[in-house]
Amino acid sequence: MKIKFLTVLSLAVVLLLGACGGKSDAELKTAAEAALKGESTTSGVTVEVKDGVATISGEVADDAAKAKAEELAKVEGVKSVTNNVTVKAAPPPPTASAEDGPLKEKVEESLKKKGCANVKVEVKDGVATLTGEVEKAKLGECMMAANEAKPKKVENKLTTK
Repeated sequence: MKIKFLTVLSLAVVLLLGACGGKSDAELKTAAEAALKGESTTSGVTVEVKDGVATISGEVADDAAKAKAEELAKVEGVKSVTNNVTVKAAPPPPTASAEDGPLKEKVEESLKKKGCANVKVEVKDGVATLTGEVEKAKLGECMMAANEAKPKKVENKLTTK
């Protein structure tokens, strides 16, 4: 009877020790970091692991990258993932066409002040296009004057005398 009891107890201890042989938090963190760094959309995400629970944080470009980060952090041995990753704000919309009129007036005014009267200005979506003829010595001055109005870009289609 004692032999059966000791055999069962020994077997239980062996099984219990075998089941507890999981990966450490440090090993899980290393594996999750490697998975995240291997994907370009999640390379800026960091991970911490405590008691088998991975917590990810950082900033990604979109919701798909956020979901991918969570998926990648769930390496073998991680019980769950807490996703604290944020999505970058969308870039501001381009300058509206309604603002082209006032911008054109600003560019023309700046050009007149610098003595670039023969320069014609067209503005579309915030991009000022300069056409006409100017003296070679005056070209740089005219370009600087156009840039003072702060368009997105100045396209130089001027010819020089």
